[in-house]
Amino acid sequence: MDQLALLFVLLLGAVISVPVGERWGLPAPVLMTLLGMVLAVLRFVPNVDIPPDLILPALLPPLLYAAVRRTSWRQFAANKRPIFLLAVALVFVTTLAVAAVASSIVPGLPLAAAFALGALVAPPDPVAATAVAGQLGLPRRLVSILEGEGLFNDVTAIVLYHVAIAAAVSGTFSPWKAGLDFVLSAVVALVVGLALGWAANKLMTLVGEASLQVGLTLLVPYVSYVLAEELHGSGVLAVLVTALFLAEYATDADDVMTRLAGATVWEVVDTLVTGVAFGLIGLELHNAIRTASGRWGEMLGWAATIVVVVVFVRLAWLLPATWLTKRLHAKRDYDEEIPTSWRETVVMWWAGMRGVASVALALAIPLEMDDGSPFPDRDEIVFIAFGVIMATLVLQGLTLPWLVRKLGVRADEDVEKALEKELAVRAAKAARRRLREIEAVEELPEEVSEQLLRRAFEIGVRISPDMGDEERREAHVQRVRRMKRMRRIQGEMLSAARHEVLSARSEPGADPEIVDRVLRHLDVRSLR
Repeated sequence: MDQLALLFVLLLGAVISVPVGERWGLPAPVLMTLLGMVLAVLRFVPNVDIPPDLILPALLPPLLYAAVRRTSWRQFAANKRPIFLLAVALVFVTTLAVAAVASSIVPGLPLAAAFALGALVAPPDPVAATAVAGQLGLPRRLVSILEGEGLFNDVTAIVLYHVAIAAAVSGTFSPWKAGLDFVLSAVVALVVGLALGWAANKLMTLVGEASLQVGLTLLVPYVSYVLAEELHGSGVLAVLVTALFLAEYATDADDVMTRLAGATVWEVVDTLVTGVAFGLIGLELHNAIRTASGRWGEMLGWAATIVVVVVFVRLAWLLPATWLTKRLHAKRDYDEEIPTSWRETVVMWWAGMRGVASVALALAIPLEMDDGSPFPDRDEIVFIAFGVIMATLVLQGLTLPWLVRKLGVRADEDVEKALEKELAVRAAKAARRRLREIEAVEELPEEVSEQLLRRAFEIGVRISPDMGDEERREAHVQRVRRMKRMRRIQGEMLSAARHEVLSARSEPGADPEIVDRVLRHLDVRSLR
């Protein structure tokens, strides 16, 4: 098997892991990691040969962009305090704790190299957290916090990592310079992200066609990441800012085709890239086995110690941070999504899985120092990082569904239904208001006006049947039954039409382009 065949195996596994994970109640990223580990021990499977400096820019931009599409800037702004405590403060605390322990247990490990280890294992993976949280039906407030933490903690960790690596390879460290680099990295990323978001928004208006707009969104995250990195900014933060800008300002309510096509394409991209990323994590077992050859006991002990530090520092930080957030939240007059019980705090703790960013940063550790000597304890650092990733991703990922069920942490369906009903009422009122505006300038027959008024009400009822009274709900149920029957018959008619047009493709003299154009018209008609 060569590298290309291995890639196709991972892509196939990414597709299959989704339905298998749903059937078994397990997160697809965890299954892909296990698949990668199985492939790693097979003799005919080659070792992965990807330049370390290409892993982050190749995998992280689309994963981050896809995750941001599921959220909004206002959601981040409303939860800035809990996200800051997790995405910034906790990354600093974890980095310090890991550095202190690692430098004391690994003989000869320099402090700067220990800080690099701490920075690369500090950030929980945003893709794993989002995939697991979304599949388990957790309360929306927890999902929001986990998404915010996962998206922003990579920014902090990567900057700390680069500072530590620079100090390790040069042998010098300046706190003032490190702080200035941190601030400049964030400023450059914000400028690049906003500028590229504005430019991409204008380009989407210019290209117009749905397929071209979706194609542009596939390029934007890579351009944002690479441009920010070239200007010595944070590529991760730049992608986040660009994605949030486009989510806020590049959404046209009437551009249905672009929205549907974009959602479909990005679901495919998210599934495939996530699968490949976590499959590569499992395949790193190759390197871990080679590194630990003859030293299994010693190196497993180091890795287990750092796992304990990473896991329990998160718990020790979450408990007081959650209490403090609740105290501050009680003094505010606006809603903020925070854990409401110790059970939710425990679930947040156990959802802190490491993943793609940690692997990429571990592999990106340079081989040599500025003076040409080998980077100190590089193999040991990579092995410990791999142990932390495997322990948190596989162990916590496999047991998190059981823990959620055991603690009974589930989404509040009453709250979700209430919000759904509120939006349904607003949608119906907007439709009726627009109807009245049209009636003021156009003369409509009374029966047409009454029929349109009923349809305005049905817009809301279809979203949330609870918004109507019992009599109206029953009438709506009857209409839905009739409409389903009509749609079934109409669907069969359109199916016959599509088969007839498609058969013309193989007829002598048929123009495939014209056939496809007619078929596309029938396909769009079928969606209505």
